Amino acid sequence: MTAPPLAIIVKGWPRLSETFIAQELAALEDVGQRFDIWSLRFPTDKKRHPLHDRIKARVRYLPEYLHQEPLRVLRAWWRVHKLPGYKQAYALWKQDYARDKTHNRIRRFGQACVLAAEMPIETLGLYAHFMHTPSSVARYAAVMRGLPWSFAAHAKDIWTSPEWEKREKLSAATYGATFGVTCTGFGAEHLQGLADTPERMHLVYHGLDLSRFPAPPERTDPPKGTIRLMSVGRLVEKKGFDNLIDALALLPNDLDWHWTHIGGGDLKTTLRERADRAGISDRITWQGAMNQPEVIEEMRNSDIFILPSRIARDGDRDGLPNVLMEAASQLLPIISTPVSAIPEFIDNGVHGVLSDDAAEPLAGAIYDLSMDPERRAKMAKAALARLQSDFGMMPGIKRLDQLLCQMMAG
Repeated sequence: MTAPPLAIIVKGWPRLSETFIAQELAALEDVGQRFDIWSLRFPTDKKRHPLHDRIKARVRYLPEYLHQEPLRVLRAWWRVHKLPGYKQAYALWKQDYARDKTHNRIRRFGQACVLAAEMPIETLGLYAHFMHTPSSVARYAAVMRGLPWSFAAHAKDIWTSPEWEKREKLSAATYGATFGVTCTGFGAEHLQGLADTPERMHLVYHGLDLSRFPAPPERTDPPKGTIRLMSVGRLVEKKGFDNLIDALALLPNDLDWHWTHIGGGDLKTTLRERADRAGISDRITWQGAMNQPEVIEEMRNSDIFILPSRIARDGDRDGLPNVLMEAASQLLPIISTPVSAIPEFIDNGVHGVLSDDAAEPLAGAIYDLSMDPERRAKMAKAALARLQSDFGMMPGIKRLDQLLCQMMAG
């Protein structure tokens, strides 16, 4: 059997927090795309989603750190430095390194050499998930091999990458991508404004493959004055869970609440200590990482979903988190914030509540919605209807499949 024509570059594989990538790759296989997955990092999550096991593509791991596999890197360099495109790729890298003198930039070039050396001869194109590191590796390797490349941009990679790098990855004059896709109108407008030809950038919503989810439960109202709250998201600044903890501490005594959090992250200890100081730890369950069926089961047993997204100090922010659509699929009412592309899915007061990302307004939104079961049910039904009508997965997959085929056809 011949090797697949497409190389897909990801930052890490598999990752529990990136179900949107796994969903996309499984769907691309279903419509006939054949590819290898090239991962820049080894997995760190102890669990994996059942969705990962559906994907048949071979997974190859590039050297996570160059010093760990020096002979592999040296052999790769020896092979690729004779390629016609190597000098141009090296010149691009030197230009980038002059503006970004980091170990990460050096590692990107070494990983690109290995990728260019080890990709099968049958490879016709590269597609990278995320516009920062994976796209740099794909770009250098593609230039070495004389192949077209493309990327999918999401959130952090858009808002924390320097403008010069985004412009050059979108320009034909600097060996930019044949095309780029991004999952929000907010992000697409920004990147189209940086592209030499805006037509290079396409809005392709991830959507949700509803066939993978159970039908929503028959919901019953909890006893008056009690509410089960839940959130799913990494414990990082942009998710706003510090504000949420402060908001929970402000809830009045006549509301008997419990909050369950799912996910890991660097701020785990800090946020648990914050809850301890606020005196609310006995009302919080920290579940840690869970696979998707476990997350959905928790959603089915909760009354309100909360994701208080914010813009982090370094500019990082969410795009349109798939977890909001997952909550909607289970008729779980949503409280979030009007950050980035979240309003593209949720109209405030119609499909959910969009609060300011601060403790007092969040507390008010939680209390008001907790005490109004009819409003919760009405907004949950509206969000599910919007998900079913406007945010299905297949329109985006068909468009992406078309773009990939056109790229590889030259």
